Amino acid sequence: MTVSGADRRGGVSGATHVAGVIGWPVAHSLSPQIHNAAFAAMDLDWTYVPLAVPPGRMGEALGGLVALGFAGANVTMPHKTDAARLVDERSEDAERLAAVNTIVVGEAGTVGHNTDAPGFDRFLRLDVGFDPAGRTALLFGAGGAARACAVSLGRSGLARLIVALRDAARAEPIRAALTGMPTELDVVGFDDAAGVSADLLVNATPLGAHGESLPLPPWSSTSVAIDLLYRPVSTPLLEEARRAGAVAHGGIGLLLQQAALSFELWTGQPAPLGVMSAAALAALGT
Repeated sequence: MTVSGADRRGGVSGATHVAGVIGWPVAHSLSPQIHNAAFAAMDLDWTYVPLAVPPGRMGEALGGLVALGFAGANVTMPHKTDAARLVDERSEDAERLAAVNTIVVGEAGTVGHNTDAPGFDRFLRLDVGFDPAGRTALLFGAGGAARACAVSLGRSGLARLIVALRDAARAEPIRAALTGMPTELDVVGFDDAAGVSADLLVNATPLGAHGESLPLPPWSSTSVAIDLLYRPVSTPLLEEARRAGAVAHGGIGLLLQQAALSFELWTGQPAPLGVMSAAALAALGT
């Protein structure tokens, strides 16, 4: 069902499709601004709301989505792993990453997807203009976002992935996620990353959110640096990379591409990425 802009401003109705974002905390999320701007631009009778769900209560939240007739939801920390365990069906990427960040609710039940890996691929190719095939990447971190980046890079033909960690054992989920891909995986100590040579550097840790620095290797004008953080807009990693003449991008591009894929899964329509980007930048005050 579609409604006019005037009708939509009057509020939701019993026919309105509802989606949301499940997380704890969730008040800081940009997703409501991004998706509601997209629904308005496409003249869709949809709305998107934040859903604060305490840790350990993902099962109740999932049942609530179904009972209340939600069309779907995004899932953020700390619920992605629980969501993967609890949905009725999982996509290939959700299985490989053991994490769900997008749920589609249908007549047959709940289907869990992970749009982080394909979102990172879209971001790299369309926004950054970087082709990972045959290249080397340095990745800080081993959490869910790092695993998604690793899968995206491995699927794109990355020759070598170097993961910088304080505890080498934490690399095992990345190794498992790369099963069947030809990418060579090496693990180095966190501080040893300063001696690594790589074409692409990705920070998938929280370091930088409060001004922390990473042990960075030397830059060249052909280097590409990506910090998955989008708050703050500029981090020490991005500032140092730009000073050295390298290409540097924050995490807002990945957030938008991931959101666009969620939008397409729910609505079956191409996402208005320009509108979504403008809404995110306005919310960030840039």
